Amino acid sequence: MFFNLKAATGLAALLVVVVYRSGRVVRHHILTTPDLPDAYYVGGNWTSHCSLIRDPASNDINFCEDITFWDHHDAHGALTDRLVLLGCDPNRKAWNTVMGPLRDPNPRGHLFLYVPSTHIVHTVALQGYPAQHDFHPLGMDIFPSHNGASSNLFIVNHARAQTTVEQFALDPARPTEARYVRTLRSPYFVSPNAIALTSPTSFYVTNDHLLTRRLPNPIGHVLPVVETVVGLPLGWVAHVALHPSSSEDDDVVLTHTLAALGVPFANGIALSPSHTQLAVASTSLGLVYVYTVDASTPSPSLTLSHTIPVPFFPDNIVYDDDGALIVTGHPHFPALIHVAANKTGATAPSWAVSLTPRSGRDARAAQGRRSYDQHAPLSASRFAPAVATHEVETLFQSDGSVFGSSSTTLRDAKTGAIYIAGLYQEGMLMCRP
Repeated sequence: MFFNLKAATGLAALLVVVVYRSGRVVRHHILTTPDLPDAYYVGGNWTSHCSLIRDPASNDINFCEDITFWDHHDAHGALTDRLVLLGCDPNRKAWNTVMGPLRDPNPRGHLFLYVPSTHIVHTVALQGYPAQHDFHPLGMDIFPSHNGASSNLFIVNHARAQTTVEQFALDPARPTEARYVRTLRSPYFVSPNAIALTSPTSFYVTNDHLLTRRLPNPIGHVLPVVETVVGLPLGWVAHVALHPSSSEDDDVVLTHTLAALGVPFANGIALSPSHTQLAVASTSLGLVYVYTVDASTPSPSLTLSHTIPVPFFPDNIVYDDDGALIVTGHPHFPALIHVAANKTGATAPSWAVSLTPRSGRDARAAQGRRSYDQHAPLSASRFAPAVATHEVETLFQSDGSVFGSSSTTLRDAKTGAIYIAGLYQEGMLMCRP
């Protein structure tokens, strides 16, 4: 009797914590299924404005967790070309160190390059990459090319033994080759997820969990789920920098600095175009944390400025050219779990929004407003309260029948085109106004 009472008391306490920490997202995105349309695109009818990008040669543009723009600038800084780099892992349902399972790490993932001007997809060869290394890409970021110079590309790699960060160099003269530079390892790389470059040789990186799937069973199956659902503040952001080494054994020295602690399920990360703000997605809480960046210190320090609620579990986040933050995520977590578990007929919905900063007058007018995002079939205002700092607008949403498990959205502010990748989706969706 005592044991049962103690267990019941513990369960009640856990439920109280869940409701307090993440009651809004649990109620709307775990306990209920959102009534999303087959598809909605803010720029017009999706059937005529959106198309699925595939590689007819390899058919391997599947399960692309992250995508990023690779910008080319001339000697004067003008943008001359913009390509889309995709990190894809068709083996994700057999090897996923965030959600599980950890069954088979052998088939490698891939890199692809999409050229919008020609609508052609190219496979990117990993030149010089060690044959014995796994390659399971997750978050990545690439530095722009200036006046034809090579760009540094950093990719989180969920390898079988440990998670690493892989560094490659991409030359605009040979854009379909990623030359392997080095593998970065650190005891502080517990659960790296997403990367935001601060220079060609430094970056912020999120660590999504302290309690990971790599822990021995059965705790590796249980504790990460508890950390996620309860919203335990055990995720963090670190700043990593590479410096020349005087040692004959290593050509660089890696410095690792903790930048922000206590972020529940720290997932996507993005640095604003001005480099004055850093945004971090808290998946468990359905929030985006916005930090002020003090770049005057050797390792830029962060101060939490505010948070922004979003109408789903946010995954990756990206700033566009105009400073709007594009947030993509998962409106129904159980559906995503079913897809990851390879349940027959399972689909996971998609949702992407833009967070556009408001001016002072607009911010005052927004205070106390309950209704917004009125053009979307399912308004974000149904699930997240309005905030004074940003205007929230749905860019794309789907019940999963057209495009599912959205994880990243890029928006080219100059052309208006958006590109969407899905964690367990085949192909990349492109929509043009």
